[in-house]
Amino acid sequence: MNQANDHPSGRKVSVESVIKFLLRSTVAGLALAFVVLFLWPSVSERLGGSPASSTNMPAGPVSYADAVDRAAPSVVSIYTKTVGFQQIPPRLQRLYGYSYIPVSRQDMGSGVLVSEDGYILTNNHVISQVQNISVGLWDGRFTAAQVVGNDPETDLAVLKINLEGLPAAPLAENVAVRVGDVVLAIGNAFGLSHTVTMGIISATGRNDLRSVLYEDFIQTDAAINAGNSGGALVNHLGEVIGINTRNLGQAQGAQNIGFAIPISMAKNVMQQIVENGTVRRGWLGAVFGDLPLVLQTDGSAMRRGIQARDVTTGGPAWSAGIRPGDILLSIDGVPVDDARALLLIIAQRQPGGRVELQVQRETEIFETYATLIQQPPMR
Repeated sequence: MNQANDHPSGRKVSVESVIKFLLRSTVAGLALAFVVLFLWPSVSERLGGSPASSTNMPAGPVSYADAVDRAAPSVVSIYTKTVGFQQIPPRLQRLYGYSYIPVSRQDMGSGVLVSEDGYILTNNHVISQVQNISVGLWDGRFTAAQVVGNDPETDLAVLKINLEGLPAAPLAENVAVRVGDVVLAIGNAFGLSHTVTMGIISATGRNDLRSVLYEDFIQTDAAINAGNSGGALVNHLGEVIGINTRNLGQAQGAQNIGFAIPISMAKNVMQQIVENGTVRRGWLGAVFGDLPLVLQTDGSAMRRGIQARDVTTGGPAWSAGIRPGDILLSIDGVPVDDARALLLIIAQRQPGGRVELQVQRETEIFETYATLIQQPPMR
């Protein structure tokens, strides 16, 4: 039974009419809200809703303090002193009766504690040809350090200190390092211990700097200043992914282009130094050079193989039948087109190991085998 109420206009309004009007208004309002949120998803954020995203990318942390707290205690400051002699002017030589006076030079760098029993990874150039090495720890302690060994070919060195309660760095040996990852550089920048700078990884696998013999650098735009050498490059979790080694410097017009040695390479060098006193590397006995790029039918440029420029008589490559002018196409089935990359591949093999080589000589392609020997002193 329909009921009606008096309306100010004098017309009778039924309850059913009111309900229908309200339902139509509600449906229209919901439809309008759906259209607005679909076309302008940012509105939901301003209203306190969840942002619409098709990528579902995780948000980065607002602070890296936890990563610093985890890594910084294992980073040490290194102070070195070098004593030498300097020639004085002839007039003073006649006056004092001697030609040289003793002089000392003080330098600084950084290092990373990689074990609780006091082994420290640093750069070779930080401790090379110095007489005294002191190490400053996160907790304020200072102590003398001894050189266990060094490897100029990678610019790495191992020190040892004898203290208790040492914090070993968490090493990210099996963690993927990707361009764009956030990284922190921690070190004794300009004598300011445990300075932290932040950036991203801007490249990996850099091997064309010609700064050391074996290069596989991580490139970063995190500031690496004087004194940072030997310090830690860490990821957002506070795990050490590299040992900072150098930057291009303002003299070359560079801004925030620094380099670190991957921690996997650094730890391998350290283990060999600790266990053997030196680094044992495979050696092929040949010097290779890159070939010019060749234009492909699709317009792209590529090179195929690397050319033997010099082959040591009686060495592994010579015994395998390789001669100057031959082109090495692959090693153990993996194509090669970069001479410095091959240098690192061979160096990471142990002496006595056997490698399969595919070689091209003029129009002939043949397979051969070479047994690597211990790399002779390179310098």
